[in-house]
Amino acid sequence: MKKNLVFLGAPGAGKGTIAALLIKDSPLVHISTGDIFRSEIKNKTELGTKAKSFIDSGALVPDELVVDMVVSRLQCEDCNSGYILDGFPRTVPQAELLDKALMKMNKPLDAVIFFNAKDEVLLERLTARITCKECGVNFNKLFSPPKKDGVCDMCNGVLYQRSDDSLETAKNRLVVYKEQTEPVIGYYKGPMLKEIDAEPATDINYNALKKAIEL
Repeated sequence: MKKNLVFLGAPGAGKGTIAALLIKDSPLVHISTGDIFRSEIKNKTELGTKAKSFIDSGALVPDELVVDMVVSRLQCEDCNSGYILDGFPRTVPQAELLDKALMKMNKPLDAVIFFNAKDEVLLERLTARITCKECGVNFNKLFSPPKKDGVCDMCNGVLYQRSDDSLETAKNRLVVYKEQTEPVIGYYKGPMLKEIDAEPATDINYNALKKAIEL
């Protein structure tokens, strides 16, 4: 099954969780811009060096450069069997640039999946993450809690909630999403856009996804 997909949805909608399940059942490659940035910067590529200069100065990386980095990743051989762009594009200008680049590469999108959930559900999920102080492993109080409350399964280290998992931070993340990324859903509105209710259990969401993309 070759599919070129974009997963859209607010933080906490479960895009990454569903993507991890899908790549086990298909040859698709899971791509996140965060992973691309880290790889390009670590390998000191020309694109990575440019991106780092913006990041180090506290500036936003320009849309053109972000899309160039994604396109560079999509040109890798493993993407010939299909890909999942997780949470990208984040803005309408990025979506427009991506569409032009994909047409040139002859790797157009087959579907855009919008994982929809109410704010209260998203906030509950976003504030449920706890992290080990010793080894850094993440747990989720809702979906993957530790066997012993407050203790890491891996190293018996102490679990805590990071400041970026606080309710205030979660609310700010949703505000940014609504301002910047929600308009992208409207950009893709049409037969290509498939909406999935992201509130039920993961297995239900995954079955809905498979039906939507005819897997």
